Amino acid sequence: MGSLKKINRQLSTTQVIALGFISAILIGAAVLSLPVSSASGKFTPFTDSLFTSATSVCVTGLVTVTTATHWSLFGKVVILVLIQLGGLGIVSFTTGIMMVIGRRITLRDRMLLEDALNLDTLSGLVKFLQRIFKGTFLVEGIGAACYSLVFIPQFGIIKGAWYSVFHSVSAFCNAGIDILGSDSFIPYASNAWINIVTMCLVITGGIGFLVWWDVTDNIKKLIQHEYMVKMAVKKLHLHSKIVIITTFFLITCGAALIFALEFNNPDTIGNMGFGNKILASFFQSVVLRTAGFMTFPQSGMYSSTVIVCLFLMFIGGSSISTSGGIKTTTFAVLFLSTRATIKGSTHLVVFNKTIPHKTVQKALAVTVVSLTALLIAVFALHLVEGGSLLDATFETTSAVATVGLSRDFTATMGIAGKLLITFCMYLGRIGPISMVIFFNRQQGSKYFSYPHEDITVG
Repeated sequence: MGSLKKINRQLSTTQVIALGFISAILIGAAVLSLPVSSASGKFTPFTDSLFTSATSVCVTGLVTVTTATHWSLFGKVVILVLIQLGGLGIVSFTTGIMMVIGRRITLRDRMLLEDALNLDTLSGLVKFLQRIFKGTFLVEGIGAACYSLVFIPQFGIIKGAWYSVFHSVSAFCNAGIDILGSDSFIPYASNAWINIVTMCLVITGGIGFLVWWDVTDNIKKLIQHEYMVKMAVKKLHLHSKIVIITTFFLITCGAALIFALEFNNPDTIGNMGFGNKILASFFQSVVLRTAGFMTFPQSGMYSSTVIVCLFLMFIGGSSISTSGGIKTTTFAVLFLSTRATIKGSTHLVVFNKTIPHKTVQKALAVTVVSLTALLIAVFALHLVEGGSLLDATFETTSAVATVGLSRDFTATMGIAGKLLITFCMYLGRIGPISMVIFFNRQQGSKYFSYPHEDITVG
């Protein structure tokens, strides 16, 4: 016991978080491999159990076996627990349990939370965590109630309620795992209610907890007549403004491109009515934010549309949320920084606020490391599995960005390919930079600088 405590003290918070995700994945894989977890009552190959556990904890959605038919009710409950665990975050979930049982939250626990939630202060962490849990369960409950209006009449009270809860949690956590069958939400492509509820849950989970509280706090003050509408918008934090604008821009532009490119494609939306084409295009654009539900086959898309999808998947959702990708704020900072450089500005100013240079550096580092990891993973997957390079790129991007959409490539992979995608999902959940830090034991800071000398670029 003493040696375990010593090891725990020697590990950085980032390393503890990384090991926490690994532990959850391995425990989940062990349980899912048991006969009680499968519908057939037989052992599930550990590769498939590991893959399913990883895709659940990492809230990705790629699967090697059909979730609806392969797993028993017990197995599906385990998957649901793993999704919730991964969506909230291992550290956040564990700390929440500690709070429920009355254990005191130590300084080290608070430091772990700070790293897990990517915050820059220890102030009010426990209160912030409490709001995350309350908000999460409230939104998931509302989502389940909305789903039940369709699922209960279709499947009956018990099964319909179960389907409603499962898909609400899966959508909010941006997991994209469904128990409807191999066709996912394709049977509901023309059901506006199911589409809208799913999109709202995905956006709410992917927009980030910080934006939640900022918006709701300003709405409260607006209702209490403390602010006018213009003032309420002005009082939003810069982070919230950038996230909301970038999210709106990506969703609408993505939907417009998908609609235009796939309009006459009979393998996707070509045979749908005009209204359903718009609905399906928006649904696709939203779920590309890291929730792998689908209302039309991904394998039928044109190559040009796949490229649009790769771009949107790589960006993903927003910081401190249930989504993956490099994040909307990272993309926005790089875009705005590039624009500022072109204009000859020495500082990045947005809404009359200056964004620190270290933030721009971090955004660049996140993008470069993520893109490098993605390219290496694409090369490795194509090397071991062969097949279409475009499909390999789509599948790998879907894994690294924890999206979960598939062009029917995952189910055909061998053991090597499955293990590689499993690692990609894990890497995408904890973040490529966190992985680098995990292996970096030299965390000392340098308190000196060298003489400056400029170089020519471009």
